[in-house]
Amino acid sequence: MKTILNVIWLVLSGFWLFLGYVLAGLLLCITIIGIPFGIAAFRIGVYALWPFGRTTVERHDAGAPSLIGNVLWLVLAGWWLALTHIVTGFIQCVTIIGIPLGIANFKLIPVSLFPLGREIVRTDQPFTSSGW
Repeated sequence: MKTILNVIWLVLSGFWLFLGYVLAGLLLCITIIGIPFGIAAFRIGVYALWPFGRTTVERHDAGAPSLIGNVLWLVLAGWWLALTHIVTGFIQCVTIIGIPLGIANFKLIPVSLFPLGREIVRTDQPFTSSGW
């Protein structure tokens, strides 16, 4: 079922989200200061390409630089990315077939708000004492 939903997602919206995040990542990587944000945009783009069967978890080893970076990201880009995911999620939830796609859009909100200090993992990975 995850594969079917991922293919539908890819055709209807995932590919375009992926391209947008990759373009943003390339633009952010132009400067040295923007490289961590560009890498975060690439990570979100891959997650947006194939979201079903994956989730995000917080990295416990992320420290103050991630916090500062997340505040900058939130102010400069995160709030409008989250707003876009909210609006498109509601639009996709209008039809019964689109509800899973809307939920996938809602899953992208936390990582689009605060991408630094998060890791994208498969949902079928076993949980260990050290984390995912």
